[in-house]
Amino acid sequence: MAEEITKKAVVRKKTRRSVPLGQVHIQATFNNTIISFTDPNGNVLSASSAGACGFRGSKKGTAYAAQIATDKAADIAKSQYGLTRIEVFVKGVGQGRDSAIRALGTHNMIIESINDNTGVPHGGARPKRERRA
Repeated sequence: MAEEITKKAVVRKKTRRSVPLGQVHIQATFNNTIISFTDPNGNVLSASSAGACGFRGSKKGTAYAAQIATDKAADIAKSQYGLTRIEVFVKGVGQGRDSAIRALGTHNMIIESINDNTGVPHGGARPKRERRA
């Protein structure tokens, strides 16, 4: 008469994490646009890119592709985390810079600040050597 030990699986209810204030990081290169929604500490809540939305080749670098990628990431951040107020950090010189920021406005998110973190070249490339006579 062996006793059977039955283990019940512990079911934990997933607590919904509320993040009212967050950050949006937009990296806009000539070839792609990457959008990341983060909490104030920098932990990623949702992310998307033009390539992840099905755009291939030179279409990834377009303003329309950046808009679609922003819509996809913003829907996830708003529905799962309740993100309402954001700070925007833009990096790069691609076509998706402005259209990604405009797309954020259509999701009723309050943009508190926009910061441009685009790198600036310092010193440049090494100059060519002098020609020999």
